[in-house]
Amino acid sequence: MDTIKILWVDDEIDYLKPHILFLEKKNYSVTTCNNGRDAIDIFENTNFDIVFLDENMPGMSGLETLSEMKEKKSSIPMIMITKSEEEYIMEEAIGSKIADYLIKPVNPNQILLSLKKNLDHSRLISQKTTLDYQKEFRKISMEMAMVNSYEDWVELYKKLIFWELELENIDDQGMVEILESQKTEANSQFGKFIERNYEDWFAPKADTRGKAERSEAKPIQSNTLFKELVVPELKKKDKPILFVVIDNLRYDQWKAFENVVGNHYKLEKEVPYFSILPTATQYARNAIFSGLMPLEMEKQFPQYWKNDPEEGGKNLYEAEFLTAQLKRLGLNIKEDYFKITNLAGGKKLAEGFKALKNNDLVTVVYNFVDMLSHAKTEMDVVKELASDDKAYRSLTLSWFKNSPLLEIIQQAQKLGFKLILTTDHGTINVKNPSKVVGDKNTSLNLRYKTGRSLTFEHKDVYAVKEPKNIGLPTINMSSSYIFAKNDLFLAYVNNYNHYVSYYKNTYQHGGISLEEMIIPFLIFNPK
Repeated sequence: MDTIKILWVDDEIDYLKPHILFLEKKNYSVTTCNNGRDAIDIFENTNFDIVFLDENMPGMSGLETLSEMKEKKSSIPMIMITKSEEEYIMEEAIGSKIADYLIKPVNPNQILLSLKKNLDHSRLISQKTTLDYQKEFRKISMEMAMVNSYEDWVELYKKLIFWELELENIDDQGMVEILESQKTEANSQFGKFIERNYEDWFAPKADTRGKAERSEAKPIQSNTLFKELVVPELKKKDKPILFVVIDNLRYDQWKAFENVVGNHYKLEKEVPYFSILPTATQYARNAIFSGLMPLEMEKQFPQYWKNDPEEGGKNLYEAEFLTAQLKRLGLNIKEDYFKITNLAGGKKLAEGFKALKNNDLVTVVYNFVDMLSHAKTEMDVVKELASDDKAYRSLTLSWFKNSPLLEIIQQAQKLGFKLILTTDHGTINVKNPSKVVGDKNTSLNLRYKTGRSLTFEHKDVYAVKEPKNIGLPTINMSSSYIFAKNDLFLAYVNNYNHYVSYYKNTYQHGGISLEEMIIPFLIFNPK
């Protein structure tokens, strides 16, 4: 390992000789200087790894020296050392992006800790994270074998996401691959769990099969989300509510920009909930706004509901569905609904948000993430930028930080709105094809199919012969549904090779996976 080079600038540098000897024994190389002007010349002509800088020096002060050094080489970490505990000096130093701030007198171990924190930080974290995950790996594997409720699956999935984010920036690729295999195994087991239990979640309470008790043990789903979680907040009448539904947002993507929202809002409640099947916008998001399952929507609102192969937009009546649900629930409130599908629409709402300050509820559907996942299928540049889950999260964070949605949230915070943030379903990176055959009226989605005479690999899908048992409408009497499990996508036998190469490693939704089905619901109060 190369020797670490330190530049130490202090007008009383001779008094620091014991500290310098201590560091040199630890194999650090220390160059000293007793004034800012000379220090800048030395700094410019030598490659240092880190700088220790006294704040209170005659002539050029530490803060002035810091400012000039940062202009020349902004990436070198600088540690400010000062006798003064005055707050304005501390704030100015921190505002100048110092790496650390130490108050004199400092002892050698303080110096050593600061060096390790700033220079060995990544390596030390990487080692500790790897060791911690190795310990946790066996525990997660044991838990996976014992999971038998939807609550257990929520906890297990959150744990897997935690470790995925922890391992994201470490150097040990082997650990990342082990986690990936654990996620794959989890999705395999989750698919079996859904196949065994999903229909029971829709069974009537007085079920003659003796499953009355089990039908109670079901998660909040798309169709019950608004009534169970949003309405209680509306009934409090303590604050107006901004209800944001970001289309196609996975739990790990939410975690990627959680801190950005946290600058403006304090998280009060987090309730992971389950998207209904198919995990597709037409089904799941309409279910949120109507408070009904698709079969009920078709019966009660035939003018608003369109089945898969039918022509026309499938989510054109969310505002009408929401109005009908509010009326059914006896809520007489002032509300507005907005669907944002482009930058101009987002900016317009952000600029005019103050006009909504007297509303009880402002609902915003934001479509960017869904567009991003579809663009990955169709555009090579997005395939490069979102090549895997880590890159997909990074792209989501970059979008959110620069989006009108963040401006809308900031406006809402200033006006004292409570924020409720959720999504309709997640998405999964599909890796492997599974062959399917259907007639010309079969739906086109890659993660589920509905139609007549479907031929498929039984082990790859959850097949539902009686769609009404899971609250879904049928195109005709003999229609059934199949839902892809794991990371599979359903590929037609015709033109199979082209189909596979085009869709492999793209983000799709509609089927059964932890990523698609277990999704965030979050309630915040303004800071």
